[in-house]
Amino acid sequence: MTDIDKDKLLADTAALDEFNRNVVSEFRANGGKVAAFEGGTLLLLHTTGAKSGQPRLSPLASLEVDGKILIVGSYAGAPKDPAWVHNLRVNPRARIEIGTDAYDVVARELPADERAAAYPKIVELAPVFAEYQAKTSRAIPLFELQRA
Repeated sequence: MTDIDKDKLLADTAALDEFNRNVVSEFRANGGKVAAFEGGTLLLLHTTGAKSGQPRLSPLASLEVDGKILIVGSYAGAPKDPAWVHNLRVNPRARIEIGTDAYDVVARELPADERAAAYPKIVELAPVFAEYQAKTSRAIPLFELQRA
């Protein structure tokens, strides 16, 4: 993964929006591959805004753990959850684009015991998530995406 100034992106909503637009464009132009995330699996998560009811699109890392597709609400270790976490808590029905495939999913937030068992496996696959958890006092939420 190339160097990305995550703190700047979290502090500057316009910069984050532009970064995400570029990631989405590259993802769609290259069958799900994005150079900045070489070696990782990205997906595009389509949610419904919890407050607005408007469609939202978030490019996210996804990891396969024990045969399940998991996404991590790390927000790079920020003190609050990313907006997509709130969206899924209000409306767990979503759509994903992964590689060249797209399908509807239902998101299930892992309860504390399942999260505690899965998070070390996430860290093993992507050590950066240990850094993110160390930066925040909140328990970073994990969601399983099940094909609808």
